[in-house]
Amino acid sequence: MSDKPFRGLILPLAKQHDRRDFSCGNENLDRYLRELAWQDARRRVAAPFVAVSDADSTKIRGYYTLSSYSVNAGELPDKLAKRLPAYPRIPSTLLGRLAVDLRHQRQGLGEFLIMDALQRALKQSSQIAAVAVVVDAIDEQAARFYQHFDFLSLPDRPNRLFLPMSDISDLFK
Repeated sequence: MSDKPFRGLILPLAKQHDRRDFSCGNENLDRYLRELAWQDARRRVAAPFVAVSDADSTKIRGYYTLSSYSVNAGELPDKLAKRLPAYPRIPSTLLGRLAVDLRHQRQGLGEFLIMDALQRALKQSSQIAAVAVVVDAIDEQAARFYQHFDFLSLPDRPNRLFLPMSDISDLFK
């Protein structure tokens, strides 16, 4: 971890943001930002947000996406499912992608991004219902990252994790 905390903003992806120079070490996440994120934003399929520094607001240091999602109620742990209505699908927010440029990894930016994403999801859930934030971890390292923030694995899908909105609400009290 760097002794220099991230100083910047997280903004919706815009045309002025330089997507070509971003590299997180995962070609799928890099390609998504370069080639698909802007299209997803325009089509309202996902809402990409980018971290930029105060010094240069065109260079993307990290990003994440949010979108509406629903979870099959049968996938949820019994403890959570018992507190919910008996609907077949439960509304949630999908944290679809989260990546930090290699030049800015291990500086706390991933934590900054996830906290921003959770805060946005919580705020939106008061207007468009969502019971939890769901994420599909790309690998075991990513799963451990989310578990560090108290995300729980779904019983039958260990790389699909969720964090109940009630826990997120407690986080920001």
